[in-house]
Amino acid sequence: MEENAGTPDPNCRAPSHLLEVGKDAVWSVSSCKAGYGVEKLRDDNIGTYWQSDGPQPHTVNIQFPRRVALHSIHFFIDHACDETYTPKRVAVKIGTGLHDLYEVEAVDLEAPRGWQKISLLNEENETEDVFMVQVLILSNHENGRDTHLRQIKVFETKKSVLNALRYTPKFSTVEFSQHSTFR
Repeated sequence: MEENAGTPDPNCRAPSHLLEVGKDAVWSVSSCKAGYGVEKLRDDNIGTYWQSDGPQPHTVNIQFPRRVALHSIHFFIDHACDETYTPKRVAVKIGTGLHDLYEVEAVDLEAPRGWQKISLLNEENETEDVFMVQVLILSNHENGRDTHLRQIKVFETKKSVLNALRYTPKFSTVEFSQHSTFR
């Protein structure tokens, strides 16, 4: 795991060989307090947060409609603001669905502040094609019960022609638009 400790930059900028693909996914959480739901994880505002409401482990499920070659997952947490709500132990699982998830990384965090990165590359330093990612909050600082996560970003490697076709330019004329997709 890599950490940008002390840098509460609201923008999680990725290198040019990566794409943020969280917008393509369906997001769900194990529980939430009213007004602090899953939408807070994706609003690009580090001043808001998802707050769980129930027993641990707390989970965030990220499901994609197609296989994605995921490179890493980044999440923003701030111990200075959230104290006992701050995750202390976080695990990430990947797979094709809930039935076959396997853990790729589990990390312990000490008073984290800023973007935390967990690589999703396998032992050969290659991406895995998956449909689902699950983030598990296993424990909080000072034995806190509920948790706060401020943002999550999921990055895919730009490696295939199909990926490039997903981001085709928008044409303004009918003549060009009719040739912009395959049937």
